[in-house]
Amino acid sequence: MNRTAFELIDYIRAHDGIANKATLSKLVQQSFKLIKDRSVFYSSHFAIRFSSTRTNSFSNTVVALSTLQKYDELPFIVCQVTPDRNILYLANSTFLRKISHSSQDLRVDNIKGSINGSDIARTFNDLSNEPENFEALFSIHAAIGFSENLPRLVEATNNIVPFGSKFSISRISLENILHAPVRASNFVQSPEYDRLKSDLDSRVSRVTDAILVAGLIENVNVRGRVIEYMIAGEND
Repeated sequence: MNRTAFELIDYIRAHDGIANKATLSKLVQQSFKLIKDRSVFYSSHFAIRFSSTRTNSFSNTVVALSTLQKYDELPFIVCQVTPDRNILYLANSTFLRKISHSSQDLRVDNIKGSINGSDIARTFNDLSNEPENFEALFSIHAAIGFSENLPRLVEATNNIVPFGSKFSISRISLENILHAPVRASNFVQSPEYDRLKSDLDSRVSRVTDAILVAGLIENVNVRGRVIEYMIAGEND
């Protein structure tokens, strides 16, 4: 691994607690002069994807497998931005346990599906997937490569078996579901609907300019929460 990758690691760790994916990714891009390819930032030395979570649990969709394929010859780093710290993983194909369960059409000649944070192995060959071991881990990956990992990922993904019991619906529940369109139609013609719509229109009108500004927030989750709070919240 190039020394620039280790400088990146130190830089991101120095910003533990920044708790803002958009801000951190912008700082990293500017400091390391990275090129942005949709959700991935890269140089000739590494590629990195930022993801934001409220806790250390990491089930977010990270990147499409087809996108990872483009950068798999580089150290592919995933940065999980949490409120307290920035957690780093190496997410090259060697360190993936499988592709997301929605990728059942994945084949060696049909690369599709996405990688979730939970699909990234936390240990590999008794090495923890953390920056102190990135150089050793990437050396292992470099000897394997994407083409040799793909058949393993296809098999692991296609062997996923759903669990749980089949949903059984009662007669009353079925009737309620089938009558839902009628209830909805009746509601939109009721005085209660008119009162709710008038209240919502009034709330939106009061913060229209602020909503337009909030629409510039890059993180879709943050943007949605901010707009929702401006409309539904009570604290001006």
